[in-house]
Amino acid sequence: GKFSNIFWWKQRNVKNMIGVTNHICVVRVRVFKPRAVLVLRPCASVTVRFLLQRLISERDTLRETNDELRCAQVQQKCLSGAVGSLASEIMPELKETVVRLQSENKMLCVQEETYRQKVAEVQAELEEAQRSKNTLETQNRLNEQQVSELRSQVEELQKALQEQDSKNEDSSLLKKKLEEHLEKLHEAHSDLQKKREVIDDLEPKVDGNMAKKIDELQEILRKKDEDMKQMEDRYKRYMEKARTVIKTLDPKQQPVTGTPDIQALKNQLTEKEKKIQHLEHDYEKSKARHDQEEKLIITAWYNMGMALHQKVSGDRLAPSNQAMSFLAQQRQSTNARRGLTRHHPR
Repeated sequence: GKFSNIFWWKQRNVKNMIGVTNHICVVRVRVFKPRAVLVLRPCASVTVRFLLQRLISERDTLRETNDELRCAQVQQKCLSGAVGSLASEIMPELKETVVRLQSENKMLCVQEETYRQKVAEVQAELEEAQRSKNTLETQNRLNEQQVSELRSQVEELQKALQEQDSKNEDSSLLKKKLEEHLEKLHEAHSDLQKKREVIDDLEPKVDGNMAKKIDELQEILRKKDEDMKQMEDRYKRYMEKARTVIKTLDPKQQPVTGTPDIQALKNQLTEKEKKIQHLEHDYEKSKARHDQEEKLIITAWYNMGMALHQKVSGDRLAPSNQAMSFLAQQRQSTNARRGLTRHHPR
């Protein structure tokens, strides 16, 4: 008959496979434990070959799967033994790493807290700085406003002064001249004081041309006296001019009150007059002292000349100069005088 399927019949030790195909052909396969042997009977059908090839491929796949399963069992046994040894080796290292990581975690937590505190402090400082910045900006704005107001006031005052300068040029010139002459008086007074200090600090110094220097000093003092007299005459003239200018500047149309600048000039002129009187009084005192200083200078130069003469005579009479001739001694004395005049110029 015709069958569409293949029936298998297996035994434990010997397996007989009988396949019935469309062409009524019987194939007996004997499979032993180590191997499977196919015993084929001659058949004219083509499908038998196909079945054989299929069976061979299935056999090969079964062998491969069997080998793979055996290898997997062996690997599982080996791995079960190796896993225990690896776990015993790796556990202490893992414990050490865990302990180290825990300590590092604690340190990092502490550092994080400190950093948070620092961040909070810095934030507070930033807020304070921002507040101070805002206050300073407000103060700066107020100061700028004040500066602008002051600039406007200064410009207005400058305009007013320019208008008044055209009227008060003569008075300003007189002020400047008076100040210059007062400065000159102070300079002359300071020169006199310096000369007094020099006279007080004078020590007997060696100089040959005493008479000439005394004459020169007397001439200098006379010139100073003449300069002081000329200065006094100039001051008196300027004072008279200033008074006349003030009288001319007084407006006749406003008899009640004058301009503030003219009143200030009057006050300054009164102060200058007082200063001039005081300076004149000081000048008289300084003149008296000057006469005394001249006398003291003359006596000092005389004493210095006598001391120099005695020294030169002692040098001439020294035992080292006894072997010299009279002309050599005279030459030595003249050379000494020249050297002294060079060291102490006029």
